[in-house]
Formats: sequence, structure tokens, C-alpha cells
Amino acid sequence: MTSIWTGSKVRLRGIEPEDWQAFQRFDEHSTDMRNGDMIHPPRSAAGYREWAATQAAKQSAGDELLLAIETRADQTLVGTLSTGNIDQRAGRFSYGISIGHDHHRLGYATDAIRLLLTYMFGERRYHKCEVSIYAFNEASIALHRKIGFQTEGRLRDHEYFAGHHHDLVVMGLTIDEFAASHPFADVQEHAQSAGLPDGAAGF
Repeated sequence: MTSIWTGSKVRLRGIEPEDWQAFQRFDEHSTDMRNGDMIHPPRSAAGYREWAATQAAKQSAGDELLLAIETRADQTLVGTLSTGNIDQRAGRFSYGISIGHDHHRLGYATDAIRLLLTYMFGERRYHKCEVSIYAFNEASIALHRKIGFQTEGRLRDHEYFAGHHHDLVVMGLTIDEFAASHPFADVQEHAQSAGLPDGAAGF
């Protein structure tokens, strides 16, 4: 049995209450925290437990998702992936991804992003994905170029941290550009792999 949320290396799933310790470990690395968003004040263990429990119980608001990234090999939590800036009229969305310090450069981010794009483009009918990346984060820019994103602009002195202003690189990817290198699966093949006869309802 296959799932649209399972790739070659990772699986995307909801946040579970017991994930709090992994998130606490992720936040011990300030550089990773900044690359994912910004530096936040320290949080207590009780605060992490409460946050994880709240996220686990929360229902997704439309296409605004917050998902855990875990490895297929041993179900280790390695990061998170979230969508935002949802514009259903124009068919645009963005996302943010964060991979824990001990799990960098193992292909987890690439696999997770492809799973999300397959869902948002192929199931939710979005036309374009946009991401904003700090200009100094060359690894993330290279990763997105590898997936097919094009550089669309640069916002100068747009963000402030570590005592300086920093540029922000804006990159975009359309559904056609994504599908050219990552064709969507044939629905008929899915039905046959699930053991459903032609025309049978999948429920």
C-alpha cells in the first residue's frame, strides 16, 4: 500500500504530543532556528509539551498545514514543514521547512518538499509556489534550484538579526515546471496497486 505522504526517504505526518522532546533538541541550535524563522526566547519543557499537544489536537485550517517529517527507515522525527501565504484566488502558496541539525544533507528536505508540492499542485489545484530564503543560506538556495525553483528577485536589507540587515531571495515554481521533472502519478495505476477493480470506489 502506498501513500501520497510517503516518499523515498521520509513520511509527512501530523504532530504528535510525544514529539516535544525532538522539537526541544532542534531549538538548541540557534543557526537552524534562524534559518527556519528567527531566534526565539528559550521555552520550558512544559512549554514544549503544551505546544506539541496543542498542535496534535488542532485541525488544519484549509490548506494551512503544519506537518512533521520523519524518516521511513526508523520513524525518527527530523523536522517540520508548513504552508502559508495561501491565496486560493491567484493559486499561490508558500512554505517553510526546517530540518534538525543532526539530519542535514541526507536528502530529507528534498524528499519532503516534493511530497508537499505533489499534494498542493496535484490535489489542491494551486498554480505556483513561492519561497523566501535568506541570501546567505546558500545550501537552501541550491536545494530549491535543484528542485526547479527560479530566482525571481532579491529584497535588499529586508530582515534584521545578528546586528545586521540581510537580503532575502525570492524564488518561485509553477505547476508546469514541477510536473516537467516530477510527473503526477496515473490515477489508474494507483487504483490497480490498491487492488481496486476498474470503476470501483476507493472507500
